[in-house]
Amino acid sequence: MILSAAEISRRLSSSHADEKLTIMPYTQECQQPASYDLRVADDIFLARGTCTLVPSMERVEFPPDLAGTLRCRSSFGRRGVLLGGGFVDPGFRGQLTLCLTNMGPEDIHLRKAERVVQMILHEVRNGNERYAGRYQDSTGAVGAKKA
Repeated sequence: MILSAAEISRRLSSSHADEKLTIMPYTQECQQPASYDLRVADDIFLARGTCTLVPSMERVEFPPDLAGTLRCRSSFGRRGVLLGGGFVDPGFRGQLTLCLTNMGPEDIHLRKAERVVQMILHEVRNGNERYAGRYQDSTGAVGAKKA
């Protein structure tokens, strides 16, 4: 089940640790009917034909019963921007690293706080496991880590 704006809002306000969602900083402007728009943390230059690791402005904390799918906003898709690595596991904490590849005909400048990626939140049935991988508590753009 995809979470609605009302359910996202309820989860953000919840006092129950097993269902509490954190998105910091949160702004109503980024809240969509069934997703939340993530913003870039800094001014970023996306050169044509390259993959750029971009930190989200938001730091998230997912409870064990929520997961997230990341999708490039359609306005950037129309300009040739592709997003790689678009899943957030239950229990993840930290900033998200957005892998943006510019396949469009021109370089693109992203301004700090520009909305670039949609985060769609899904309920995980009987979710009781939390992410404990090497990207837990990430800060900034994090490159690939060796196993």
